[in-house]
Amino acid sequence: MSERATKSGIALEAQRKIHGKYDPQLAQQILEWVVDVSGQQINTSGDVDNFLSTLKDGTVLCNLANALSPGEIKKINNTKMAFKLMENISFFLKFAEKHVNKTELFQTVDLFEGQDPNAVLVCLSSLARKSEKLFGKPGLGPKEAEGEKRQWTEEQLRAGEGVIGLQMGSNKGANASGVVIGNTRHM
Repeated sequence: MSERATKSGIALEAQRKIHGKYDPQLAQQILEWVVDVSGQQINTSGDVDNFLSTLKDGTVLCNLANALSPGEIKKINNTKMAFKLMENISFFLKFAEKHVNKTELFQTVDLFEGQDPNAVLVCLSSLARKSEKLFGKPGLGPKEAEGEKRQWTEEQLRAGEGVIGLQMGSNKGANASGVVIGNTRHM
């Protein structure tokens, strides 16, 4: 398998900026959470190289998905062919798409080629945050707030119809008389 060309110029600056957002402490917490939930024996070092190499083949992610929701991913590829490994990652992403906002998902190349390890962290931390509520498994991070459902009576809803909101505007009796813009027309 051939590797991508070394980046230079603006592409290198962009890659450094993207990799600068990566948080090794959060990565370590995420990997420890994966071990806690799925029981897999993996290296939990938050180092970016370890993080990417641990998750790169997608088997850890597929096993995590099956630990959270048993039987979710039917087939996990164990070959070393690149497209099969990327297929494992896409299986996990289909699972995550059901439970995580689309803006928090990562793309397969972000993990497989190490393009954006922070995007992988964002996705996994979002899944970890929702884990307790959705799957009954230990979670990680702050619990998400639940909205308060309000019930209004018909009388309360009708009371608001007679009020003119401030967004409607009010001129408080002002008019345009006496406003002169520029000089008058001389004939």
